[in-house]
Amino acid sequence: MSDWLEHTVQIEVEVPINRVWDLWSDLEQMPRWMKWIESVKVLEEDPELSRWKLASGGFEFSWLSRITRLVSHQIIQWESVNGLPNRGAIRFYDRGDHSIVKLSVSYAIPGILGKVMDNLFLGRIVESTIQADLQRFRDYALAVHQA
Repeated sequence: MSDWLEHTVQIEVEVPINRVWDLWSDLEQMPRWMKWIESVKVLEEDPELSRWKLASGGFEFSWLSRITRLVSHQIIQWESVNGLPNRGAIRFYDRGDHSIVKLSVSYAIPGILGKVMDNLFLGRIVESTIQADLQRFRDYALAVHQA
């Protein structure tokens, strides 16, 4: 039995939506700004599938993820098909010369682990980490855009 935890964070990026979309939709670049993501590999035989590896503090998880919905410049939605159970969506909002990026992530943790680690404590760590990831993405997008 698993408990599902969900987090949603967003950031304003002073870069037009076309550039933000191009950077984020290149999944294999995610380790550049996502602290816990060690690698992402899009499968050549099915570009809707990607292999993810998360590593942090001695923990290591991997999973195969499938894109379940993709609307260019608006949303990338996914769910894991094996490995670490997770799902979520990244939404993009066009504001002319800048963009809003909103990330929602849900993941399952084994019930016993949830009892050992206070869900609120774990939730605060995950949420602060993904907020920092979005800040790193913003900084990366600004640097690439200005180059």
